[in-house]
Amino acid sequence: MTAGTRDEWQEWRGWRAAAQDALYAPGGFYRRAEGPAGHFRTSVHASPLFARAVARLLCRVDEALGRPAVLDFVDMAAGRGELAGGVLAALPADVAARTRVCAVEIADRPAGLDHRIEWLAEPPRGTTGLLFANEWLDNVPVEVAEVDAAGVARLVLVREDGTERLGEPVDGDPARWLERWWPLPGEEGLRAEIGLSRDVAWATAVATLRRGLAVAVDYAHTADTRPPFGTLTGFREGRETTPVPDGSCDLTAHVALDACALPGGRVLPQREALRALGVTGARPPLALASTDPAAYVRALASAGEAAELTATGGLGDFGWLVQPLGVEDPF
Repeated sequence: MTAGTRDEWQEWRGWRAAAQDALYAPGGFYRRAEGPAGHFRTSVHASPLFARAVARLLCRVDEALGRPAVLDFVDMAAGRGELAGGVLAALPADVAARTRVCAVEIADRPAGLDHRIEWLAEPPRGTTGLLFANEWLDNVPVEVAEVDAAGVARLVLVREDGTERLGEPVDGDPARWLERWWPLPGEEGLRAEIGLSRDVAWATAVATLRRGLAVAVDYAHTADTRPPFGTLTGFREGRETTPVPDGSCDLTAHVALDACALPGGRVLPQREALRALGVTGARPPLALASTDPAAYVRALASAGEAAELTATGGLGDFGWLVQPLGVEDPF
């Protein structure tokens, strides 16, 4: 960083610190009343089929655990509780009766949420069941690196208005992470998001699970598909926008899920995971239209929603990081 006044030093920050405040500080984006659904659409909002599939997964974990007296479902980054409520509603009555549902979110508990759902700021420890993190890790802030004219990877610094400049060379653990997971050739302008903070966040969340399955779902890339200029972007009112760390928009970047994976974990596409859980997108037989027109219309709508959840070039491209702990991989 070049020399400057104290105010200038305070004004320029790495993207991780800037995004942390913009998203999660008092008045930050994720504390706003409208919640994430007011700005972007996730698989949870696209169709109730998603929550039903997660409920089926929870039932598989239940069987693998030997049907414990208390079965935990932990919904990380729960938004306004949409997934937690959908899963609870979709469970068979005997499973629901044994299930403790915990929604983990920094925002206040929404009015009208099912009283059976616990609302927590952090995941409970020592749980047995399924920890599910849908579009959480992409909002765990990361540092951004960019290659300068001399071929050196430097931290990208940013002001609250989104103006950027290059700071000090990347060193220490972040440099080692880049070398291992996202090596940058010495070509000026190439960028990477340093996913070390996400690796730590995921390992910390998984450590709260005593036995069961942890799943992280996100737009992702792996070592052979890293984008040359990174993926940091913003979303506001359903539209992609320039990332500005002032609290007015979501700040997100795709996740290096292969770097997050702990021993025994693996990454598979959402389309494969959902199809294994019964979300196929198959059209109903045309004969149903004449024998039961209402059922045909319902089945057709369901097929359309399933197709959206599994579509190539869309939600189907999400990665599922599946991390079993003391149980067999359910996929």
